[in-house]
Amino acid sequence: MTTREPVPWAEPEPLTGPIGVPLVDLLDRVLATGVVVSGDLVIAIADVPLVRLSLHALLSSVSERIPAPWADGGPL
Repeated sequence: MTTREPVPWAEPEPLTGPIGVPLVDLLDRVLATGVVVSGDLVIAIADVPLVRLSLHALLSSVSERIPAPWADGGPL
């Protein structure tokens, strides 16, 4: 078993150097809790909007241990 080192901001002395979060830890936290990404893109010419695109996405993990809320296993 490996031991984890304490994170730099949990120590009492002042911080020196850059502070970073490993990508694996960031992905683990995002997938465990979920994240919503949303944005709008408007293409306009001479201040006249021509095209509007909206993006709304939910990123999250799925657990096989939690049953689907649909009786037949899902809408697909």
